[in-house]
Amino acid sequence: MTQKMKAVFLTDYGKDKKNFELRETEQPTIEQGEVLIQCEGFGLNYADVMARQGLYKGAPPVPCVLGYDVVGIVKQVGCNRDEDWIGKRVVGLTRFGGYAEYSKTKVSAIAEVPNNWSIAEATAIATQYCTAYYASQYITNLHQGDKVLIHAAAGGVGTALTQIAKAKGCIVFGLTSSQEKIEYLLKNGVDFPINISEKNYHEEFLKLSKGVKADVIFNSIGGESIKKDFGILSISGRLINYGAASISGKKPNLFTLLGLLRKTPKIKPLKLLGKSSGIMGVNMLTVGDVKPEIISECMKSVIELIQENPQIRPISGGEFPASEIIQAHDLLASRKSTGKIGISW
Repeated sequence: MTQKMKAVFLTDYGKDKKNFELRETEQPTIEQGEVLIQCEGFGLNYADVMARQGLYKGAPPVPCVLGYDVVGIVKQVGCNRDEDWIGKRVVGLTRFGGYAEYSKTKVSAIAEVPNNWSIAEATAIATQYCTAYYASQYITNLHQGDKVLIHAAAGGVGTALTQIAKAKGCIVFGLTSSQEKIEYLLKNGVDFPINISEKNYHEEFLKLSKGVKADVIFNSIGGESIKKDFGILSISGRLINYGAASISGKKPNLFTLLGLLRKTPKIKPLKLLGKSSGIMGVNMLTVGDVKPEIISECMKSVIELIQENPQIRPISGGEFPASEIIQAHDLLASRKSTGKIGISW
């Protein structure tokens, strides 16, 4: 007999106060190479906000259960060789389905976490810190003295990137759209915070760096910001694009996507060759689908980094009960939050 569980369903797109609904549904059935996790809770990600607005292309059609990361106890495994995982507290990267009391994922996408880590801290490992590690350590590398520019530096990935960059001895320029977040950036290690709502970050960066261009830029905004970033990218510089937050809040239609494409500059390989520079895109769900072993490596490496380096530690942006999912979503969408937001059952 199939077991039942509670899950938070997205029932419609937009900012409607009623487009999330707590429902009873069937527990997921696991297959070989998968585990079933009884979830203490799950984390929120900006991709969830985009999915709620109907702007995340890879999200399933409504009604659906969102969620990319969970923390809880492994209850079942898909094959005998994975039995050692049963009973362990783990964080898991999920392919949606995370907003539920039980969630399944690949055994390669889980990692054991300490009992004293909160839901927000633990789930930040699976998405924000895994993304930051992949972007800054796996597909490129940071070196001591590098000038690193980070968009949305007060967000989950921005927080992780800042900590990793500072641990490598980099000089960090952090962007935010809120004066209230400047203190948070400084406390997290940003050397030069820049409020983009008050200053042209392109000009301010060059002013603060005394005309020296950026070695590495981490961009979660997309669109025309990519063109601006190329203007301040140094010889041998790397631009890592891991989001398109510039379209957040806009209507989910073809014109929005075409507008994003129109504002995104065309990449000219010869120009990159001449500057010995490069641009890389990052989508951890795609990586997890095709090369789950990379996710496993990144998660284990991140946990080792945290255990070895006191500078690197997830920061909780607060926790909400599942009954307040809409309030938590609205806070994240407002861009007034810092760190990782967790949801508890």
